[in-house]
Amino acid sequence: MRRADRLFQIVQILKHKRLTTAQELAERLEVSTRTIYRDVQDLCLSGIPIEGEAGVGYLLRHEVNVPPLMFNEAELEAIQVGMRMVQTWGGKELGSAARQAMIKVEAVLPKRLQAYQSLMFSPDFYLDSNELQFLDPLRNAAQRREYVKLFYQDVKLDVTEREVRPLAIYFWRGTWTLLTWCELRSAFRNFRVDRITGLVRLNRHFDQAVGQELEDYICLMDEQAKARDAQNRISLTE
Repeated sequence: MRRADRLFQIVQILKHKRLTTAQELAERLEVSTRTIYRDVQDLCLSGIPIEGEAGVGYLLRHEVNVPPLMFNEAELEAIQVGMRMVQTWGGKELGSAARQAMIKVEAVLPKRLQAYQSLMFSPDFYLDSNELQFLDPLRNAAQRREYVKLFYQDVKLDVTEREVRPLAIYFWRGTWTLLTWCELRSAFRNFRVDRITGLVRLNRHFDQAVGQELEDYICLMDEQAKARDAQNRISLTE
């Protein structure tokens, strides 16, 4: 990362108006705390109103606007590849938004980057036209915390109905998976989006529920991963 980019990132992080330690900044920016101390000192000397001290933490005294920096080639390529993947795999709504966003990005590029094109592509000619048909309504239902009824075909081709709370959608090796809290099982359940044969949005919204949120699922998966690692270490020593 260029030093100018790092200084810009420090200011953006401190804009969140909470005390942030040099160690936290160093971990996020992948540099040493010593580098952070020098960067913060230079920012202060340039007039950025940072308060705090080494070992305690830093914050911005008041809002400050720092002009954004232009992309380098690697950053531009990351955006291009990401936009291409969203156009292919993100559903109609996000695919259209990605195309419009890329037009806006290209409009502000300096001349030296205007002709730059990544050679990494995400073709869509092999996709089943129905594979992503429910992705947009599922994404919207998850954002709005709205119950949905799924008609789901399992690996044996049996179709079942489930009323679920959509929590998040994950992309695993070319397949979207819907994470839900399943009302029938009273537990977290994952459903492959390409196996959903029907969907009804129920126009009912669900509230926050302890133990049934995305964060709870992540903690559960983390605990299970740690338990597996511990068991593997035990097996290796036996």
